[in-house]
Amino acid sequence: MYYIVTYDVATDTREGQRRLRRVAQACEGYGQRVQKSVFECVLDELRYVELVHRLGAIIRRDEDSVRIYRTQDFTKSSLLVLGRNLGLDLNGPWTV
Repeated sequence: MYYIVTYDVATDTREGQRRLRRVAQACEGYGQRVQKSVFECVLDELRYVELVHRLGAIIRRDEDSVRIYRTQDFTKSSLLVLGRNLGLDLNGPWTV
């Protein structure tokens, strides 16, 4: 399934800045960054639950916000990009 993960972490303190880095690092393990606080992820149910649990353990629920949207796909027909397109073709071959 396709997911879009967005987050807004309060960075007024060093601890908030640290949480922001940790949230980004956690998301990097599950998808590709398409904007500073937006990731596109293709996850099975287990990886989705794992990501939710991991992010929930990092954020402060009284200060931070993480939103995860489930979507149909990331094909070009369902996406409009204005400006630079930072996304990768998730259906194409990946070189690591």
